[in-house]
Amino acid sequence: MCGIAGIFNLNGEPVSPVILRRMTDAIAHRGPDGEGFYTDGFVGLGHRRLSIIDLSPAGHQPMMTPDRQFIISYNGEVYNFQELRLELESLGARFHSRTDTEVVLHACARWGEKALERFNGMFAFAIWDRTRQELFLARDRYGVKPLYYALCGNTLLFGSEVKALIPHPAFRVGLDRPALLEYFTFQNFFSDRTLFAGVHLLPAGTFLRIPLGAASEPVPRRYWDYRFEEPASPRSDEEYAEELDRLMKQAVSRQLVSDVDVGAYLSGGMDSGTLTAIAATHLPYLKSFTCGFDLHSASGMELAFDERSKAEIMSYRFKTEHYEMVLKAGDMERVFPRVALHIEEPRVGQSYPNFYASQLAGKFVKVVLSGEGGDELFGGYPWRYYRAVVNAGFEEYVDKYYLYWQRLIPNRVVRQVFSPIRADVAGVWTRDIFRDVFDSYAPTLTRPEDYINHSLYFEAKTFLHGLLTVEDKLSMAHGVETRVPFLDNDLVEFAMKLPVRLKLANLGEVVRLNENEPGAKRSKYFQRTSDGKVLLRNVMSRYIPPEVAVAEKQGFSAPDASWFKGESMDYVRREIMSPRARLFDYLDREAVCALVDEHLEGKQNRRLLIWSLLSFEWWLRTFLA
Repeated sequence: MCGIAGIFNLNGEPVSPVILRRMTDAIAHRGPDGEGFYTDGFVGLGHRRLSIIDLSPAGHQPMMTPDRQFIISYNGEVYNFQELRLELESLGARFHSRTDTEVVLHACARWGEKALERFNGMFAFAIWDRTRQELFLARDRYGVKPLYYALCGNTLLFGSEVKALIPHPAFRVGLDRPALLEYFTFQNFFSDRTLFAGVHLLPAGTFLRIPLGAASEPVPRRYWDYRFEEPASPRSDEEYAEELDRLMKQAVSRQLVSDVDVGAYLSGGMDSGTLTAIAATHLPYLKSFTCGFDLHSASGMELAFDERSKAEIMSYRFKTEHYEMVLKAGDMERVFPRVALHIEEPRVGQSYPNFYASQLAGKFVKVVLSGEGGDELFGGYPWRYYRAVVNAGFEEYVDKYYLYWQRLIPNRVVRQVFSPIRADVAGVWTRDIFRDVFDSYAPTLTRPEDYINHSLYFEAKTFLHGLLTVEDKLSMAHGVETRVPFLDNDLVEFAMKLPVRLKLANLGEVVRLNENEPGAKRSKYFQRTSDGKVLLRNVMSRYIPPEVAVAEKQGFSAPDASWFKGESMDYVRREIMSPRARLFDYLDREAVCALVDEHLEGKQNRRLLIWSLLSFEWWLRTFLA
């Protein structure tokens, strides 16, 4: 796991090694164990190393093939690299290290872009082909590892983080105003835009080929995509259960490969508990980590947000070496400047607890297992899917689900909120951005199950991708590699073909309610519920306490709704309602303050909006100061 950065002067001008070093220095936190550079006239590759596999100097990057034709700067872990290495050796390849980096390099040299389909893991890399004078950029199937790029005149810049691009003199930091509208509509980016003008995040499952002299911005090409669908010939429930059990064990075992200590997040929930249980059978005295919350001022559903007691029970059961920390309202306030710096572009809700969890883990391990992906693959958010389960067609489905994912600003005030930049966003249609997520996914939609699978596809492409991007940034801020066993290729393929009835228990009942439109009665299915992940709960009950396996879904979130109108109220007023707040250069003060006041006065829960406003304000101070 590492950080990469690079420069490609498309007009043939030489690359400055001094500037390349500044770019890698900007992401030194991603690789505290070493640095490396390669320059060849108009191309330069930089690397910061976090040593995980083969800690020797043989793993130094950038790395090149023996004939010096291909040079790679690589970030990630490909867990099936040993099998691929054996195959490549049988074809004549010779290796000088034990790293997966060298396997990825030889695989791409021999098989080109087809190699990407064979990698089981997480990665983002750049390969320079000296013979073809072409740069090859690629990102893993699911988007676990980020890769940003920007075309600045005749210079293509790329890096694991936007911070790597900023030191180059051709790059100018500016706000992408249409992207701002996209963010405040979805609290996420569904396109490849970022808050930084001209900077793109290479979509998951795609690659770029950029030849010397290219005259236009490169267009990503897709090599893989999710495909959720009902199986044509379903197997028995027992067969599905045994296969899921086998695949879970296999996925965790694959992702334990490491030459340094591996730990696990243990939130108290089913997904992280299962991973910890299986990992503990392989690793004696596995280290586990939990962040809890001070709930003295919490109320309502937030009283259940602290899961430390469940985590402690599971730690005792699995005999882990367990570490905890407790977050209070003031912890958000003190850490916001650092979170804003590292996260660069806010996505998908409050993320500062992830920062503290990574900080805790980083004191003890370099690698940690995380449960991301379990909900998105196995149907963990039924209260969302049920909102668009019966439709007259695709466009009606889009209308219903789009309305749900407008997370932050009520329709009645959208025009007023964005009035200061109305001319810049007049041509932006956020429904079209939403609909475009489905461009490469168009199965026949005839049954409620088809619409559920559409929703699973959408959330894996957007919500899960946002979670993964946030987790990468905040874990790498502390030199920690986060691994996600639920995103093992074989496990994902299995989950995508699993019948919906083995994900959602109450689909039939919800369908009947939708047909009759009983209003209030139906609304109970739009609340937090435990009827998702049916098969996963059944199989994982073999490993975790029954009360955890059947518990309602609980996200990793602080009780901010209570804190924002309580202990952190003064902070909220000071930061985003101040006359000096910079966000009002782009958003209407009166409309925004009215929405915030609704939360502070207890009339509406606008914790997500307040977090996003704070994040945008700190983004402006950090990057546009």
